[in-house]
Amino acid sequence: MLIYYVVLGVGILAGIAGQMLLKAGADAPTLVAQVLRPSSLLGLALYGSAAFMYMFALRKIPVSVAFPSVSLSYAIVAVLAYFLFGEPFGLKQAGGIALIMGGVMLINQT
Repeated sequence: MLIYYVVLGVGILAGIAGQMLLKAGADAPTLVAQVLRPSSLLGLALYGSAAFMYMFALRKIPVSVAFPSVSLSYAIVAVLAYFLFGEPFGLKQAGGIALIMGGVMLINQT
């Protein structure tokens, strides 16, 4: 059973990395140029691999646990966006992240 949780965690990390790479490629002058940037292509590939890992994890992890666990990526992306791209991060974001983390912890209680 542990392997399914590990794969879910790796899938979440792949989705986070994909999101950061898509953001890194977002300053292209056109959408076509953005899609063709190496960072965007790698980001899309990571998103795709994250989806396959999620599918694998769903073989043994209930969707009522797996899907809310993916919301951890929202919290991590917000923090990374602050540090990597200078996006806003204040009390509202910190409070939202605390609520997400608390919810994920509650759902994963056995």
